[in-house]
Amino acid sequence: MNRLLMSALTGLFAAALTGIAFSTTTLASTHHELAERLTVNGEPMPVAEVRETPLDGFFEVRLENGETFYSDAAGKHFLVGDLYENSDAGLVNLTEQRRNAERAERLAQVPESEQVIFRGPGETRAVVKVFTDTTCPYCRRFHEEVPKLNEMGIEIHYLAFPRAGMGSEGGRALSQVWCADNRTEAMTTAKREEALSNSPDCDNPVEEQYHLGMEIGVQGTPAIVMPDGRMVPGYVPAERLAAMLGLND
Repeated sequence: MNRLLMSALTGLFAAALTGIAFSTTTLASTHHELAERLTVNGEPMPVAEVRETPLDGFFEVRLENGETFYSDAAGKHFLVGDLYENSDAGLVNLTEQRRNAERAERLAQVPESEQVIFRGPGETRAVVKVFTDTTCPYCRRFHEEVPKLNEMGIEIHYLAFPRAGMGSEGGRALSQVWCADNRTEAMTTAKREEALSNSPDCDNPVEEQYHLGMEIGVQGTPAIVMPDGRMVPGYVPAERLAAMLGLND
C-alpha cells in the first residue's frame, strides 16, 4: 500500500467533507460488488467487510483499520457517524451494538493460554477482559482491586497493550510477564513496580495483542471489555464494575 493511499485513508472522513473524489468503476448493486469496486484516488480501498443496514440503499463499510462509514450502492455518497434506531425503548445505537459484538467475537478467539488470568476460588459469575500496561498508574490501581473482584466471582483476563509501543519500557515488561514461568506472579510483581529478572525474548503474543487492541478501539489503559463487548476506558472501582455487570446483589 503506497504512501498516497495511506494518507488518503488517514484523512478518509475529512476527505469526504472536503471534496476529495471517491469513485467506483461501475454501479455496485450488491454489497460484494461495492467491496470490490470502492476506490480512493483510483486505488482500491482496504475494505474488510460490507454489510446491509436498515437504511434502504445504504451499506455499512468497515475498513481493515477498523474505521466504519456508510455508503450508497454506487459508492458516491458517504455518511460518517453512528446509526441509531428510534425504537419504542428509545434511541438504540446500532453502530455501537455492531462494534460491541465484533469486539466480543475477536476477543473470544484469543486462547486463554495467551492471557494472564486471575480467578477466585469460588464460582465464576462474569469474565472481564482488560488491556493493560505495567507502566500505567491506573492499571496498577485497578490491579489492587483484582482480589476483591475475584471474591465477587469476577475473573480478570489480562491482555497486553504497551501504550508507548513495543519498543517502550512497558513493551519490554509485558513481554517479560508473558515469558515468565508464573505469569500471574510476574504481573503482580510488575504492577508493584518491581523489576522482573527473566528475559523478554520468548515466543509471546504481546505484539499481536497490542495490534488487536488498536484494531478494536483501545486508546489507553486500562481498557475494560465487558462480556457483551462494551468497552469501558479507564479505572473502575470493584463495586462499580460489579454493578455494571449486574452483580451487586
